[in-house]
Amino acid sequence: MTAIGIRAAAPTDAAECARMLAEASRDRRTVRVVGGMTKSYIGDVGDTDTEVRTSGLAGIVDHVPADLTVTVVGGTRMADLADALARAGQFLPLDPPHADHATIGGIIAANSNGFWRARYGGVRDLLIGTRIALPDGTVARSGGRVVKNVAGYDLNKLITGSFGTLGVIVEATLKVLPVPTARDGVVATFARGPDAFAAASAIARAASRPEAVAVERTARDDWRLIATARGAAAAVARATADARREIKARGGSAAIAADELDELRELPARATDGALVRVAVPIAAQSAFADTAARLEGFATLVADAASGVVRVHVRGDDDAVTRGAEALLLAARMVGGGGRVERRAEHLRARLPASPTRTNGGLLMRRIKDAFDPAGILEPGRSPA
Repeated sequence: MTAIGIRAAAPTDAAECARMLAEASRDRRTVRVVGGMTKSYIGDVGDTDTEVRTSGLAGIVDHVPADLTVTVVGGTRMADLADALARAGQFLPLDPPHADHATIGGIIAANSNGFWRARYGGVRDLLIGTRIALPDGTVARSGGRVVKNVAGYDLNKLITGSFGTLGVIVEATLKVLPVPTARDGVVATFARGPDAFAAASAIARAASRPEAVAVERTARDDWRLIATARGAAAAVARATADARREIKARGGSAAIAADELDELRELPARATDGALVRVAVPIAAQSAFADTAARLEGFATLVADAASGVVRVHVRGDDDAVTRGAEALLLAARMVGGGGRVERRAEHLRARLPASPTRTNGGLLMRRIKDAFDPAGILEPGRSPA
């Protein structure tokens, strides 16, 4: 829903989108880019004059099953793309939060990854081409529609995670894969966090290559590990057997996994109160960080992608406790060589608890990039780390 006083615009093609941005830049009107509205809580979003909605920029442009590539318009919903690919026996190996409503452009702009990242790669690895509407009224192209592509500057990696601060993603080409023939998984409980993370690390490093390995801790005293595998039946059976062996060796009790990962993946959608802190830490430091998090006042939930070192912690309670807890988590991440941000917080805490309380490394370089793409500074005020 658009706030009162904000002009809404819904371009239907790349040229119209670029023209709208050029007019806004000329008139010094600030712009917010809106897709599925699933990540509006991320960052310190500033007041804007115009809301550019990508809902009119949807659809599949090209799908070449033999080449394992698909080209879609930026406003295409992830769920719609998944349905279309499934009919061809293929899938996009990304499992971001909010997948039912998120758009492809939004997933790229937020660099939104899930538990499959260590197995298949993240957004930057799967993205091979983009078209981007820029504030100068042009539409820039980077990469192409084939996997082996070395043409031009690699703007794909630059635009990934830019949160709409550099331009609007109007088209994207991504790698896809055949749907695996088999799947299985295990869920295990541990009395101690170090045991859960030791088992998770061994499973993630196994030659059988699981699809996802996650560790969860709630306000209760138990630690839960979930490991899943997909692929050929023999490979899945081996990965599951390897996981059960590592779990047993560390005193865990294993059972067949159901849909536990789906629940953990959607923690950002559920954590609407208090604060949700997202950090990336060295894999070897996850256990120590998790132990620190679990002792915090107001600790509610921890979910770790044990294969990549991305950990989310939800803290709840009174405002003072939430603020102290979030700041302590960011400090703890820096102490072990990582970093992070406040990914989500209650609306009334936005002024008190900024998304990035400390200055971002590389701020000068980011400022120069922002000035090159958006000299008037109209795109997503407040979201740029520069």
